[in-house]
Amino acid sequence: MLRSSQPLTGPNRKRCREDEVLLGTVLGEGERGFVIDTRSAQAAKQARMTGGGTEPKSSYPQWRRLHRPLERGRPLQESFIKLMEACNDTSINMDRWLNRLESCRWLSHVKAALSTACLAAQCMDREDASVLVHGAEGTDTTLLVTALAQVILDPSCRTLAGFQGLLEREWIEAGHPFHLRCAHSAYSHARLKQEAPLFLLFLDCVWQLSRQFPFSLEFGERLLLTLFDNAYASAYGTFLCNNERERRVGREVKESTHSLWAWLNQPGEKKKYLNPLYSHNPLVIWPSIEPQSIQLWQGLFFRWIRSSQYLDEAWAEIQRLAEGK
Repeated sequence: MLRSSQPLTGPNRKRCREDEVLLGTVLGEGERGFVIDTRSAQAAKQARMTGGGTEPKSSYPQWRRLHRPLERGRPLQESFIKLMEACNDTSINMDRWLNRLESCRWLSHVKAALSTACLAAQCMDREDASVLVHGAEGTDTTLLVTALAQVILDPSCRTLAGFQGLLEREWIEAGHPFHLRCAHSAYSHARLKQEAPLFLLFLDCVWQLSRQFPFSLEFGERLLLTLFDNAYASAYGTFLCNNERERRVGREVKESTHSLWAWLNQPGEKKKYLNPLYSHNPLVIWPSIEPQSIQLWQGLFFRWIRSSQYLDEAWAEIQRLAEGK
């Protein structure tokens, strides 16, 4: 599996021989690959007028392009804001709640992300084909799909250490602009143009996987909640800045902050994030993406209006029983 930004073909359909050779070396004679474009066909066509575009079929004959549009900007942020407003409105009745939940379309975004990740995983696992995933800049929905596909396919990415490595590789080092995307939150009155909860959407999708496969992930919900908190407000430097270059150029991040991973992996802390029901599963985990299977992540979206005391007590009892066999 590969990931990249969009090719810069532009309105004149320019070619890049180096790109063609690079993708040509990925496939052997008679093999085929799939390009999963996370933009709609219309959006990709419009991008050509500003210098972007898609891979011309004639220049990449062994690659088949599939469009699976995923929201990544203002629509996704507005969906997040509407969801939080609905979740925190305790005065609404059942009909009003269901209407607002549907109108915010957050669960539709979760379903679309999981569906696209499953498509990428199926191309690799069942078609034995190579996959190239890209969007516009290659730092948003591209990372969402490649990271989710690896959790689905690779059991090592479902361990605590492997999941941390996945985040470091597919989100932090790959240049997801955390500073821009997580500048405020759904509670802020500011509406920044480049703000969007892509990383939260990824965490929500991982939670859906953990709910459908409760024994297959070594970490629990508490880790996902901690990652969400630290993406928006953190005492650590792991999610600061927009890319690796910014983190290295300024000495403040490197010299004045500590790594979130170092804190999480302390023996006393690490135990809090482990799933006591975990059992190594070497198989691919194929999630159900039927509408009935996608649920609202109550542990996150209701955490400010509903006490988690009883859930915490139940979780502690599960840990005690698991440790005592």
